[in-house]
Amino acid sequence: MRDVLAILPDTAIRKMLGTLGDPFTRFLEPEKLRSLRSGTQGALTGVGLSIGYPTKSDMPRGGLVVISASPGGPAYRAGVLSGDVILGIDDTTTENMGLYDAAERLQGPEGSSVSLTIRSGSDVKHLALTREKVSLNPVKSRLCKMPGSGNESPTIGYIKLTTFNKKASSAIKEAINTLRSNNVNAFVLDLRDNSGGLFPEGIEIAKFWLDKGVIVYICDSRGVRDILDTDGSSALATSEPLAVLVNKGTASASEILAGALKDNKRAIVFGEPTFGKGKIQSVFELSDGSGLVVTVARYETPAHTDIDKVGVIPDHPLPTSFPEDEDAFCKCLQDPASSCNVNRVQLFSKI
Repeated sequence: MRDVLAILPDTAIRKMLGTLGDPFTRFLEPEKLRSLRSGTQGALTGVGLSIGYPTKSDMPRGGLVVISASPGGPAYRAGVLSGDVILGIDDTTTENMGLYDAAERLQGPEGSSVSLTIRSGSDVKHLALTREKVSLNPVKSRLCKMPGSGNESPTIGYIKLTTFNKKASSAIKEAINTLRSNNVNAFVLDLRDNSGGLFPEGIEIAKFWLDKGVIVYICDSRGVRDILDTDGSSALATSEPLAVLVNKGTASASEILAGALKDNKRAIVFGEPTFGKGKIQSVFELSDGSGLVVTVARYETPAHTDIDKVGVIPDHPLPTSFPEDEDAFCKCLQDPASSCNVNRVQLFSKI
């Protein structure tokens, strides 16, 4: 079948895929397939944006939605936020632009420039950004000492996971082991602005936190076709209290992880409803080097919740001023008088 598709004109393949009515199923020219794979390896040259199609009814039509901006990247430094809408790239409107056409336009030689027209709320901004090599090192971690007296001061292990590339599960494993060796009393797993990535990495990371239980149900039009679970053989940290932070930039594999930890009552989820991408895609390479990204299933959380276009609903909100980076996170928790403070009792208490 793949060889048959490879000899068809690109336009014919796109027309066939268009009849499916699924914006996530798409054809990739060879260079776009290479770009997709380089993103899962650990680095890209561009402006550091993860983008998607509008999925929620309250999102404006037209343009492409910013799922997340890579911390420290050009777009992030320019103030681009999750939920902003890209109206134009250079002189081209995005109204009918495909995701990979947009990704190709956003990427380019290091040091080159790209102009974006962004709608943020009711404001329209015109930004000139310089492309650079955006490192996709997926994990940052920090040991946070809470207020207390001497050796009785509780310690929180903070882990921020920004993407699910091939380094993600090994980096999370290393962070958990390092923090546990420092006798942390609790963990915070920050999945804010994590737009997903490799589905298997999300499953492996869930296994680190769970001693048993269903992680996700894989479903098709006839119902559940597969159950991914864990028996605890990969568990690393199942007893310490765990809080998970999410926002509207939390999507795809990170929603699977958040949903698994919430429904198994392993973690308390803080933040705002997540992006709501409940579909799973597989990538198929054709013999000419091009490829197909095809939606092969949808998923449900362990409580049989279909989060597509809805998202994972958190247990509690976070203060609007809650910080994004690990240094500010620690300072916020250490200062009870701060407007962003969430004390340890709030952070790890049940609903």
